[in-house]
Amino acid sequence: MNQSLIEKILDYAVSHGGDFAEVFYEDTEKSDILLLGEKILNCSSGRERGVGIRIFSGLQSTYLHTSDCSEKGIFQLMSSWNGGKGTIPRESFSVDRKTGKGQKHFGEKAGMERKLEMMRRGICAGKDTDSAITQMRAKYIDMDQWVTIANTEGIFARDHRMKTRLHLTAYAEADGECQTSYVGPGAMKGFEFYDQIDVEAYARKAAMSAKALLHAKPCPTGRMPVVIGNGFGGLFFHEACGHSLEASSVAKNASEFCGKIGEKVASEKVTLIDDGSMEGHWGSLGIDDEGEPVRKNVLIEHGILKGYMIDRLNGQRMQMEPTGSARRENYRFAPTSRMTNTYIAPGDDSVEKIIGGVEHGIYVKSINAGSVLPSTGEFNFNTSETFLIEHGEITVPVHSATLIGTGGDILKKVDMVGTDYEIGQGFCYAASGALYISAGQPTVRVSEMTVGGDAS
Repeated sequence: MNQSLIEKILDYAVSHGGDFAEVFYEDTEKSDILLLGEKILNCSSGRERGVGIRIFSGLQSTYLHTSDCSEKGIFQLMSSWNGGKGTIPRESFSVDRKTGKGQKHFGEKAGMERKLEMMRRGICAGKDTDSAITQMRAKYIDMDQWVTIANTEGIFARDHRMKTRLHLTAYAEADGECQTSYVGPGAMKGFEFYDQIDVEAYARKAAMSAKALLHAKPCPTGRMPVVIGNGFGGLFFHEACGHSLEASSVAKNASEFCGKIGEKVASEKVTLIDDGSMEGHWGSLGIDDEGEPVRKNVLIEHGILKGYMIDRLNGQRMQMEPTGSARRENYRFAPTSRMTNTYIAPGDDSVEKIIGGVEHGIYVKSINAGSVLPSTGEFNFNTSETFLIEHGEITVPVHSATLIGTGGDILKKVDMVGTDYEIGQGFCYAASGALYISAGQPTVRVSEMTVGGDAS
């Protein structure tokens, strides 16, 4: 979309009653492939273009979107908005705010055969890991997105976002019992990513995890210490407290952390960070979806609440500046505050010491999914790979557990944080759609938590 048309859209918005207007244009190519063993279950690709137009009148927001990017189509859409008579002029695009960000180097693209060859290597490696592995599934996705963002306050910015991910699932079976496990490495890179990782090693990891879950015991229930493994175990804190630190909750006074900046809200062991500027990471961006530079936002530092993740509209409601945290799935969604790469910073406790100090508890290696009510912080999570800790040692696998509590309470009960930081990749589903996110942490111990299981 050319600058002249963007200027016409913004001029129209402010001349018809808008206090602020924003244009978000995207041109995106996507593809995905699904293999089950040797069988191709799905193979699709496509290209999508569209524009989203957001207009503020005070603290009220109107959002319009269309896939018809012609001037006629856009202004026909805008004519449906009746904002009144405008009085605020549009700022010219300034040189220092007319930016071009995104990946420093364009990522590599690959054809179908190269993608299938890489996926099949993973499937074969997983199947060859152990005779208990009866099937492997591989799902490949990629995205090549170009965005242009401009607004009436002088921002004119472009970003290029290239993402790819491989999701490998292993199926293990023995004596009529079936268990599954998966891995899902991804990055803000092109196909060269698969030359930088060991696809076969990831597949073997999924296979061994699935096998380890066979013949799991019933999970104990009650209050007990819980150790959460490094890497995507960080999804626990993403859900338990991350959403409560988004301005979309805080601005509505619907967060347990409202009005607590500067207060102690967690153990001094906890430093929680959201950083969309981490180069090459799955949840990263060059700019956020309002054209603001992404940055490292320290949310909690040694237990003290330092800030929130803030988008423009909720920032106005809170009288606070945006933090580069506005995100949306695509042009059909208005942006709001969302996480990017969120993680617990490394501590100084050894994993051996963390595990060794637990007489009876559980070790959660990975979490399937969870939900949280930001206003109260109440959460529940379903775990996948879970093991007993007995007398300071990880022993046998147990069936999936349910972790129950409130974010504010659990944060204060973190008594040990390891040195073995890793970060994993996933998706987050909320008001502005499904987003690429990373969650990470070192091994973390919560001194006491309610665990629901299937033990009688």
